[in-house]
Amino acid sequence: MKLAALLLYSVILNSVYGLKLLIVFPVPARSHYILGNSLSKGLANLGHDVTFIAAFSEPNPPKTLKQIVLKELGEVRDEQPRNMFEMADISPFFQIFFLNGIGAMMTERVLEHPDTQKLLHSNEKFDAVIMEQFMSDALTALGHHFNAPLIVFSTLGANRWVNNLVANPEPASYVPDLFLSTSSEEMAFTERAYNLIFGMVAQLNLYYLVYPKQKKIAEKYFPGIPDFEKIHSNVSLVLLNSHESIGQPVPHVPNMIDIGGYHVQPPKALPKDLQDFMDSAKEGIIYFSMGSNLVPSQMPIRTKNVILKVLGSRKEKVLWKWDEDQLENKPANVKISKWFPQQDILAHPNCKLFITHGGLLSTTETVTMGVPILAFPIFGDQKLNAKRAESLGFGKSLEFSSITEEELASTLNELLSNPK
Repeated sequence: MKLAALLLYSVILNSVYGLKLLIVFPVPARSHYILGNSLSKGLANLGHDVTFIAAFSEPNPPKTLKQIVLKELGEVRDEQPRNMFEMADISPFFQIFFLNGIGAMMTERVLEHPDTQKLLHSNEKFDAVIMEQFMSDALTALGHHFNAPLIVFSTLGANRWVNNLVANPEPASYVPDLFLSTSSEEMAFTERAYNLIFGMVAQLNLYYLVYPKQKKIAEKYFPGIPDFEKIHSNVSLVLLNSHESIGQPVPHVPNMIDIGGYHVQPPKALPKDLQDFMDSAKEGIIYFSMGSNLVPSQMPIRTKNVILKVLGSRKEKVLWKWDEDQLENKPANVKISKWFPQQDILAHPNCKLFITHGGLLSTTETVTMGVPILAFPIFGDQKLNAKRAESLGFGKSLEFSSITEEELASTLNELLSNPK
């Protein structure tokens, strides 16, 4: 009897063992925060002691989740061009250089913050450090500082920002760059050549502009650190926000793991007004959201009028995420709101189509819920995500800046009538 009790006691002790984790998500964007918050809450709910540094806060955190909220990170976002729709036609070469300044500014704001400094100068110890890699390489020094294994998180799947850290190959012959709207199944010789040239420029940018700047930041806030290049690549694990169902075959070294879709939650009950609106949509619902970084009211007037006219002529009802209280010339079948419970809407059986910017979170959620997409990609990985949706057969994409009524109407008809 005593032996059985001792064995049971040992099992209980083993099952409640928790780690002390530091998680840092520096990007001041809601979509990035959603991933960091889901990870932090999930680990805290499993019994781990989590310290989470981010730009936003969770209103109802688990007891073992400590939040360090750096609201000043929002200044990085506010200092950037306010109308992101203007980036729709900007060269991908410009985009990679545009992100250089954001990455350096964002990383420095994290490390200089009094709350971060207090943590760095404390006697805190962690079993592991998890950091979001988004042009924030100086944060890799956190692993060395706390003498803890470093886990890197990529919100964009495998890309050169994380590939370089673990020597993961990225052959230009069949792996399209994150910023290029080319899927590997369609790359002709000229596209492969362009992919190669772009990749070379992007790598030169990292090694001659980004890494030297990040090294200076690391040496400033972690005085006396050894060789930055060694610390920078001392990565134990890479977590990728990607999933094979919406990606394509790309190389992964053994310590790279796909975990895309972990943030998707079981559908919850909708607010009554929204539930009634969706239940009464006998012809279905079109859900329209351009994500958390784009401001809908800043879209070009011509484009907005085209969308209003075409959506207003549809028999389906429309839910449109709009940032203002009023939408001029709003059709009767359109309901606007500054916020919608996106996952719960996509899970409703009457949701027939998702019009999106093509962000990776939105793409993952709509595939999970089985809703086709019409993508209006604007910048970053959105064009590549939209292209993959087309090649995999779960969506279409249109050039946002040059869209016409005829083109939009025809695409909607195809997406809403094709049983595929």
